[in-house]
This record gives sequence, C-alpha cells and structure tokens, in this order.
Amino acid sequence: MNRPTDNTCALRLRFIQTHPLFTSSCQRLEELERTRLFCSHQISHFLDVARIAYIMNLEEKLGISRDLIYAAALLHDIGKVQQYESGIPHEIAGRKLASQILADMPEEIAFTKEEKLQILAAILGHRNLKDNAGPLETLLYKGDKMSRACFACQAEAECNWSDEKKNMEIHL
Repeated sequence: MNRPTDNTCALRLRFIQTHPLFTSSCQRLEELERTRLFCSHQISHFLDVARIAYIMNLEEKLGISRDLIYAAALLHDIGKVQQYESGIPHEIAGRKLASQILADMPEEIAFTKEEKLQILAAILGHRNLKDNAGPLETLLYKGDKMSRACFACQAEAECNWSDEKKNMEIHL
C-alpha cells in the first residue's frame, strides 16, 4: 500500500481540525468543562495523546502512519459533549461524529476504508482495552491514560477513575 504524502497527511489533519462537527464539539466542550476540577478534553489533551501514541509507535516500530494516529487522537473525545448533555457514552457518540467527519473528507485526501475502520475502532475502544485490540486502538488507549498527570492532580482523590487507570508516575 502506498503511504500518503506529507502534504496529504497535513491536509487530512487540517480537514479534521476545521470540520464544523469538530470545531463545534471543541467549543462546546470548552464551555462545559470551564469549571471542571478533573481532566479536561481540550485540544491540548488531544495533541498530548497523539504525541505520546506516536512516540510509542516509533519505539515499538509499529509502522502506523503519523496522520492515522493524530486523526484518532484528535477525534477520540469529541463525543464528550453528548455524554455530558445526554448521557451517551462518549466513545459511542465520538465514533458516530468521527464517522461523519471521515465520510465528509474529500476523496483525494480521504483515508482508506481500512484506515477509517481502524480509527473508529480506536475511538470506540480507547476507554477499555479489549484483549484483541488492534495496534492503533492499543496506542490510543495507552496514550490517553499516559497523557494524564494523576500523580500531580489536586482532584485525584475525588476522581472516579480506578486506581489501575490512574497515571501515578512519569513513564519513560
């Protein structure tokens, strides 16, 4: 399979970043989490997850393209708005929103069907890692958890994350 050019990768991420569903979700999340004591789900979190996942990808020599990792990371928590407002688990709502964003991508820069399935599976599985999780799903799960500095959080004691999911140390 041919790897996309750097320009195609950049255009893919720019498309996601400027898509109305993405921008409106990010804006609404910022409003909803303005006074949140716990971890927030802003663009800085999305990028932290992407960078950590990409570093792990390089270290483990998995060969997953950077734009695939970044796309999954940018989209993984956009369903939080629906979780806050309607009680829909954010991985389910996020998968639906991400599916629409990916479907709207112009054909000349679009991810392949297999890549879209990988991104959507990673979004759906980023909260609870399955035994048969794919490489992108595993990277997103780990990157999401490692991006949190629970060891330095003032709200850690009140957090509803299980102790197993809390990131209580700096990982090398």
